[in-house]
Amino acid sequence: MADLSGKVAVITGAASGIGLAGVEVFVEAGAKVIAADLQDDKGKALEARFGAENVAYRTCNVTDNDALKALMQSAVDTFGGLDILWNNAGSGGTPTGVEDLDLAGYDMTMDLLLKSVFAGTHFAVPHMVARGGGSVVNTSSISAVCAGYAPITYSVAKKAVAHFSKLAAAELSKHQIRVNAILPGFIATSIFGASLGLPREQADQMAEMVAQNGGAMQPIGRIGKGTDIAQMAAFLASDEAGFVTGGEFLVDGGMTVGPRHSWNESEGGPLLDALGITPEQAEAMAAVMKLD
Repeated sequence: MADLSGKVAVITGAASGIGLAGVEVFVEAGAKVIAADLQDDKGKALEARFGAENVAYRTCNVTDNDALKALMQSAVDTFGGLDILWNNAGSGGTPTGVEDLDLAGYDMTMDLLLKSVFAGTHFAVPHMVARGGGSVVNTSSISAVCAGYAPITYSVAKKAVAHFSKLAAAELSKHQIRVNAILPGFIATSIFGASLGLPREQADQMAEMVAQNGGAMQPIGRIGKGTDIAQMAAFLASDEAGFVTGGEFLVDGGMTVGPRHSWNESEGGPLLDALGITPEQAEAMAAVMKLD
């Protein structure tokens, strides 16, 4: 496990899903954590669970610049400084496509998924400079590199988050501030249900369904867990990753290695699709040819 002893971290979207796993992993690794979210009941439960000496919950709408600025200052006021920022807060955003684009939904999605990453990093930099450096981790997505995994506005925002991380890594290197992006695959969180407009409780239940049934979607044979992403974030935030910046790190169970036929022998692949035959039919044909 990464060692975050003596470090102070801000994690946005920290009350559930990947962010919650981040709080758990970061505290176990020795960090003090400012946990930011809009789910006050869950956030306050985090404080009670870990103790105010380890976790301080702050209500924060990351699309509000003043709230973000105050959040970064809170790390200094509460724990004495800021070493790590994990820009993780998000949602599925607007589901509309190019033809039926909802411009208000587009603006809301970009504000939440992209602008907040710019602003959060901006407000964190002076505090990290005061500490002699720091680490920014940004949550992107596999939808940044492949079509078909999320709505177009979400995907474009996540692509921009990944590229922002590379550009910011270059710009902030003079301050010994490292910036990296994580590109999660399908992780069992409530974001799927929330994207369908389900209430929070039902969205949480859908996350359990995804966990139970999503294993066949990737070569590794199981759905991703929040801790899979949190462990990578903790590594990138730690001194062990001191030579790592500007990176885009896929944590996706192998979903993006190639089409399903490349790792699942029961899938036909493009040649069989072109011939219009199934793998079973191909096997039968091969058996007949051997007999001949």
